[in-house]
Amino acid sequence: MIELDQLTIRSVSVSEMNNNVYLLTSKTSGAQVLIDAADDLPAIQKLLDDAQSDSPEFTHLDLVATTHSHWDHVRALGDLITLTGARTAAGEADVAAINVPTDVVLNHGDIGSFDGFDLEVIALRGHTPGSMAFLYRDPQGPAHLFSGDSLFPGGVGNTDKDPARFRSLYQDVVDRVFTVLPDDTMVHPGHGAPTTLGAERPHLEEWKSRGW
Repeated sequence: MIELDQLTIRSVSVSEMNNNVYLLTSKTSGAQVLIDAADDLPAIQKLLDDAQSDSPEFTHLDLVATTHSHWDHVRALGDLITLTGARTAAGEADVAAINVPTDVVLNHGDIGSFDGFDLEVIALRGHTPGSMAFLYRDPQGPAHLFSGDSLFPGGVGNTDKDPARFRSLYQDVVDRVFTVLPDDTMVHPGHGAPTTLGAERPHLEEWKSRGW
């Protein structure tokens, strides 16, 4: 759990693929966004239950945002929406590949405004055509980037050894993330441990040279 001035970030790792599910809760309003309903509805329910203590107000799931359409990131999405009635959001180019209706179609540069916090949408094309990252700019500290499978400790996401897809993803990550965000930005990936842009920045040329 990460306690920020205005927001609490909780996460749980689910499934045999160790997918990260993130839950953001406004401390002032109880508004919530969940990122990637990957699998294991009971574990997600517990995440929501535990977060009831993160705000003095009634906590309520406003949106489930999907970083990309791959099956391992959406296995609990339908059941979670049935349970909560929350809206869904995903990148425009990935909507057709997600087997749950998308209420909010996302494009690069969109800003989601919730009661107590905003999330910026950053398209990182290449892992899938519609892969999105979500950025929370903490007024009191480092920004938090929820990168899905587009950026990990040690490199960008899988592009199936397709040079065109790699070039697209690498360039988006450089232009839209590393060029505009500072080194203390926290990166919360779709699998595994977090990192910072400062820890990864020295390796950008290495990633470019190896092509993955």
